[in-house]
Amino acid sequence: MTRPRPASATHSSNRSRPVRRALGAVLGVALALSLTACTADELVDVLDAIVVELDGGPSGQATDAPGGPDGSGSAAAEGGLTDVELEQARADLAALPVKGRAAMTGYERDAFGHGWIDVDRNGCDTRNDVLARDLDDAERPAGCRVLSGLLDDPYTGALIEFVRGEGTSQLVQIDHVVPLANAWVTGAQQFTDEERVAFANDPLNLLAVDGSANQQKGAGDAATWLPSNRSFRCEYVARQVAVKAAHGLWVTPPEREAIERVLDGCRPAG
Repeated sequence: MTRPRPASATHSSNRSRPVRRALGAVLGVALALSLTACTADELVDVLDAIVVELDGGPSGQATDAPGGPDGSGSAAAEGGLTDVELEQARADLAALPVKGRAAMTGYERDAFGHGWIDVDRNGCDTRNDVLARDLDDAERPAGCRVLSGLLDDPYTGALIEFVRGEGTSQLVQIDHVVPLANAWVTGAQQFTDEERVAFANDPLNLLAVDGSANQQKGAGDAATWLPSNRSFRCEYVARQVAVKAAHGLWVTPPEREAIERVLDGCRPAG
């Protein structure tokens, strides 16, 4: 099946310049107004709440994107799934509706809520909860805000030191495993506002990851982007399937084929 080609990097960059200039102007005004009213820590909170996603634009094409005989680029992939989890992923995939993409008409990030919220009512926003879950040795002295920790990045396999602060916080970003724009064109535009906010803050759909890998992924689905860390690909697509099953979304034909190829190449862990 012929897959659509992503837009060239030059075209994408040129098209995004007006958006970046507009965003820069807005942020400049917002930060100028905030400087006199916020402490340094509070200002970093403002920056952390700005979700830098390419959900509305073309997805990035990974250097080793799907295309091998098993979708993983290797003869077999061991990705941390048990026999039961692997069979569950296959069963969930088989049950997902297969349809074409809906139109992007009406999509905007704010349709999924304004930033992170406290979904589990523990007093902490979703970003800090995910950082505390995914970082090793997370320092959280006040019980909520994560100041530092070590990320064993699932997307690249690299170890990343997270230090909260301006210029460093974005080295570790919170990724929507099923991107919001992908969700929009596979059923979420029919959600209520409350359902979209719940989707955007669902811990099952969130991972702390390398910031550059998150930006490269953009709004890509499994047909156009997979983690460069092959050992995580089985768990990655299984999580995408679980999220779509839990929220009643569908998959496109190329997306389904790509996920199935990955799962067919998985070797259960242990």
